[in-house]
Amino acid sequence: MSVETRERLIAAAGAVLRTQGYGKASARTIAKEAGVNSALIFYHFGGVDPLLFAALDRSSDERMAMHTATVAECRTLEELAAAATRIYRDDLEGGHIALLSELVAAAVAKPELRGEIKVRVEPWMAFMEETLERVIGGTALARLTPPRDLANAACTFYLGVNLFTVLDADRSRTDSVFAMVRRLAPRARLLTLRRPVRLRRAQHRAAQ
Repeated sequence: MSVETRERLIAAAGAVLRTQGYGKASARTIAKEAGVNSALIFYHFGGVDPLLFAALDRSSDERMAMHTATVAECRTLEELAAAATRIYRDDLEGGHIALLSELVAAAVAKPELRGEIKVRVEPWMAFMEETLERVIGGTALARLTPPRDLANAACTFYLGVNLFTVLDADRSRTDSVFAMVRRLAPRARLLTLRRPVRLRRAQHRAAQ
């Protein structure tokens, strides 16, 4: 029963945060959504904010598994740009963007939330860096814009998109940005060509 109650509370917290926002995600509202006594929120999670982060963690775990599969076969920037578009749309339609944006917005007025959000962003930073390293590692583009720097830029953009989505009701402006990225990706193809191993070794010996 205890496990079932926790699961119901996590699901209810996610639903309330997505549909009503952080400001209305009270213990009473979440408990009503879950069909349980509000005291159980404090018994199982110690408070409303830890419960909301548990809901974000659940969503993040699900999205990470999905997105890892999405980028698994990407070998070019064009494929990666297309995958990024799918990831954004999946996160928007699945409600993950709403969960994250509500908590990020709440952290503006509640600094104590910022550390919790930062901890949860780091795995995504690593995910993006590893994916970029696999696709462009060892290329001229990687030397010009290291994967770690690109991951920082991608994370900054994603967080901005989370908040901007609130204003971009029909998604036209956000979609136009992803369309631009897909147009630019083929033009950067020459920067992602890897030199043959023999040539690299020969150049290295010559430099010595």
